[in-house]
Amino acid sequence: MSEVTVIFALISIWMSILITLVILFGAVVALIKGIKDVSPMKKEKLEKYPKVTIVVPAHNEELVIQDTVTALMALDYPKESLEIRIVADNCSDKTFEVANEIIKRNKSKALDIKVIKRTGKGGKAGVLNDMLAKATGEWICVYDADAMPQEDALYFLIAKSLENEKDFAAVFGRNKTRNYRQNFLTRCINLEIVTTQRIHHVGLWNLFKIGRIPGTNFIIKTDFVRSIGGWDNGALTEDTAISFKIMQQNKLIALAPKSEAFQQEPESLKAYYYQRKRWAKGNYEVILENFHHLFNFKSNWRIKLEVLYYTSTFFWFNAAILVSNFLFVVNLIAQIIKLFIPQMIIPFAFASSNRKIAALLLVNWALMFFIYILQINVALVSQYGQATTINLIYSIVSYFTYSQLFIVVATSAFFSLMFDKIFKRDGTKWYKTQRFSN
Repeated sequence: MSEVTVIFALISIWMSILITLVILFGAVVALIKGIKDVSPMKKEKLEKYPKVTIVVPAHNEELVIQDTVTALMALDYPKESLEIRIVADNCSDKTFEVANEIIKRNKSKALDIKVIKRTGKGGKAGVLNDMLAKATGEWICVYDADAMPQEDALYFLIAKSLENEKDFAAVFGRNKTRNYRQNFLTRCINLEIVTTQRIHHVGLWNLFKIGRIPGTNFIIKTDFVRSIGGWDNGALTEDTAISFKIMQQNKLIALAPKSEAFQQEPESLKAYYYQRKRWAKGNYEVILENFHHLFNFKSNWRIKLEVLYYTSTFFWFNAAILVSNFLFVVNLIAQIIKLFIPQMIIPFAFASSNRKIAALLLVNWALMFFIYILQINVALVSQYGQATTINLIYSIVSYFTYSQLFIVVATSAFFSLMFDKIFKRDGTKWYKTQRFSN
């Protein structure tokens, strides 16, 4: 039985390595193509500038809303083609007042920008659905209240959409960590964000034309999102949920790598835990809701691949890591006991005939560590100012510290979801991510 358990972990590690290498390959190919682009940030006049409704859901965001509103008003996009709505959603602080004051001091006559007080339900998805009903733009653009889009962020989103107006139902850009120098946690989150943006998103888009709507810095066709019923009210991860709805319609979510925005990340373990637990729990829900696509002959291959990817990441690989850690801890305790009680039997030791399997397992764990470091540092090299010695050190240390938090968060989220189902609890309670003053 012990050998079967270890072999399960062995096969799982190999699958994880294979998937990581495939995505890394796609990202590297795209990176090499990007190097050949002699003017990567060149902006040409677009054939048209469709009207865009920008929506900013803001719940108790007085600490960060000023910078966001300022950045939105400075977007390099025709002012007459913009409709900006800052939604102060059930706020008990001065979000509404702060946003209004910034607008009064800097508003140009040509810009249609308003702050709206809202007392409805549904969280962020509820805000988006309310604005969907009133939007006059051809596209809806979403920015979180802590987002600071660069001046040309919206331009590059629209430019990408014009490349294939028939198939591109949504376009998303890149997000960067604006407070990554704050402490060890924010530096590790920065490594995660850079790797996700520069490796996972790029690799999946370059190889399979698969995109995933993030929570911020994306556009989606107004008529299309209305046709699919809008966002799921109360969804913990409304971005993942609508991504699957888009794929079900055989539409694409395109990556616009030149569109960039800065966002604030949690600066405390408590804020990080509750934010990522909400994300993991929401992703579990979306996976379970879409799992049937794996066995539905009519479902397109992209949605099958996404379901398989999410299932592997959140269920299979997480289970394999838990098994691996269990084996390690049990054997470590047994080895310590054996020092005092020589007749103690090591429960998960291999027989002499199976030493090669044990050695192979050790090599695989080493490979996982190497590939983890490799993909992070390839990502860092591709982003200006990130390929530093200190980040290399942080990437090594994060493997043994920060990356292990995912196991804790994902496991906690899984049991929380199961208890919601068993005890009929309302699992849609939205945890408000704590903000920090700059």
